[in-house]
Amino acid sequence: MTKRGVSVGVLALQGAFREHVYSIRLCGARAIEIKFPYQLDEVDGLIIPGGESTTIRKLINKYGFRYYLDEFNRSKKPIFGTCAGLILVAKKVLNEDAGLGYIDIEAQRNSYGRQIDSFEEYVKLKFGGEEKFKAIFIRAPKILKAGPDVAILSKINDNIILARQNNILVSTFHPELQKDMRIHEYFLKMIGKSIKREN
Repeated sequence: MTKRGVSVGVLALQGAFREHVYSIRLCGARAIEIKFPYQLDEVDGLIIPGGESTTIRKLINKYGFRYYLDEFNRSKKPIFGTCAGLILVAKKVLNEDAGLGYIDIEAQRNSYGRQIDSFEEYVKLKFGGEEKFKAIFIRAPKILKAGPDVAILSKINDNIILARQNNILVSTFHPELQKDMRIHEYFLKMIGKSIKREN
């Protein structure tokens, strides 16, 4: 299946969803802003964007998304959580209620400090060639622990910043805020393989 035949949902309750929509469309795939739970039936993969994780969690509960998200994950359709999205899909969140439990990581919110402490770092990815990727960190979380089945795709020093377990991809930074599409392309490849398995 070509990318034109792939539909990617971006949870559009709060946060940087428009930037992800733009990135997916730039990659040549169809992007849909997800504002209602029933829309999840229309897409092959889902991005949960950065923003305010507490607010997004409350809106997920308010609008009845939890059951539909759990079904989406059980169907093994790919989900990509960035920044706050990572917090939401984590199995454990330090000093908070657990996340959705889709990936075996323990995470901590705002681990690098406040908005003023935001930074950029060029990092090596375990895919996509030798050129480093400019990772943009804004009130970024940290992955404190990762289970044995979690693949580490990028690190800064000893800090895991990009990881995957089965159909779940997470990043502590914002890949949608710059023009390098390698991570979004990687997610689209995950979706393509998922569609082939279904067929």
